[in-house]
Amino acid sequence: MCYKPPYTITTKMIGLVSEISYAIASIELDERSLITPKLRKKNRIKTLAGTLEIEGNLLGEEKITAILNGKRVLGTVAEVSEVEGAIAAYERLSSYNVYDVKDLQTSHKILMKNILRDAGRFRTRQVSVGEHVAPPSERVPALMNDLFEWLEKTDEHPLIKSSVFHYEFEFIHPFFDGNGRIGRLWQTAILYQWKSAFSLIPTESIIRDNQDDYYLALERSGRDGTSTLFIEFMLQSILDAVKSSVKSSVKKFGKTDVEVLEYFRSNPTGTIKEIAEMLHLTKRAVEKQVAALKSKNLLSRTGSSRNGYWSVKNKG
Repeated sequence: MCYKPPYTITTKMIGLVSEISYAIASIELDERSLITPKLRKKNRIKTLAGTLEIEGNLLGEEKITAILNGKRVLGTVAEVSEVEGAIAAYERLSSYNVYDVKDLQTSHKILMKNILRDAGRFRTRQVSVGEHVAPPSERVPALMNDLFEWLEKTDEHPLIKSSVFHYEFEFIHPFFDGNGRIGRLWQTAILYQWKSAFSLIPTESIIRDNQDDYYLALERSGRDGTSTLFIEFMLQSILDAVKSSVKSSVKKFGKTDVEVLEYFRSNPTGTIKEIAEMLHLTKRAVEKQVAALKSKNLLSRTGSSRNGYWSVKNKG
């Protein structure tokens, strides 16, 4: 491997990677039993709204929901086309080969097909973003091939390498337009390949909420000639998004619901009396909790109260 992007692994990065890995494990544990299709759709809409609002499309979650449901909304042709392109591009998240530059070009074509005539093709002219002057267009194919070769061969943690890729992609600025959206999409795709739970995590909405810091991290990293600061920013954003998703799950189902399910998942022959003592609840309170979980088809009992066992069910 010849090319290596310039960055330094810091103590802060190591700590953030550890925190994210621990937090994502909580989502993975409950992903199938607690994360409903409704919650998946809600987070998907947050992702779409976040990445589009960063670029100035303010149709918002309500209108994006309507478009997803096949309804017509009030907005410019360009705004609606951007939403439709983002929906289509993110729908294919699981099918992208993150190491194939042609797949990235395909994702850009899907995203921008009704916006740019040359969607999916690398730019053929010089561009600048703020104070950043992107590399000459004739160098773009070689730079992108080098970046994808590094991405495939590096041993860096996926959280690190996805953030490095995101920065380097924005630095190269390979397309005339849509680079920010594709950079965020591809980082999510890389993370999804590592942990499928990332399809549930709207990191883009956290970036949107910290948009000024996002651009500042890009700018400062550009001045420093290293993506270190940007990597730290992205890792913190990912951690915030993961924590937010965990809280949404717990809030939706209730802290005690989660604890009851986790207890019976680990202790299928456990008793209501035992879990009541563990949670400092009355036996009657736990019985009501268990009845509610049964009605939601999240918990079932096989056999008698003396010799049976509990099953935590997977749902959607």
